[in-house]
Amino acid sequence: MILIGDENISYENIEKIDSIKDISSTKPQSTALFNFDLEILKHTQVNDINSAVIVNNIKEIIYASSLNARYIIVENNLSKVAQKIADNYMFDSKILVIIKDENEIEQSAIDEIDGIIYLDRIEK
Repeated sequence: MILIGDENISYENIEKIDSIKDISSTKPQSTALFNFDLEILKHTQVNDINSAVIVNNIKEIIYASSLNARYIIVENNLSKVAQKIADNYMFDSKILVIIKDENEIEQSAIDEIDGIIYLDRIEK
């Protein structure tokens, strides 16, 4: 299970962006974190930039996977469906569910979600 933002586990550098222009100010080898935006997603794919995309629905999940997002980030209410789709279609992307408390890790593991992310800690 992937744990991003957990204070007990080291994790890769993830930087929040709002536009393609913001990518130039990120550290090398960082993963760009952004709300679903097709143009940013296409840019990260073409330029081989790791991306973590916050999605809101199944269509966005499909596009994020098709455009090589490293992580597809979902709210809890979409996590089981997202993981089932990812498993069925053998996505290379990993599904991460947004959590706020470490007590949510256990349920995510029971639900067989690829990983968790503490967005509030990453976006600081």
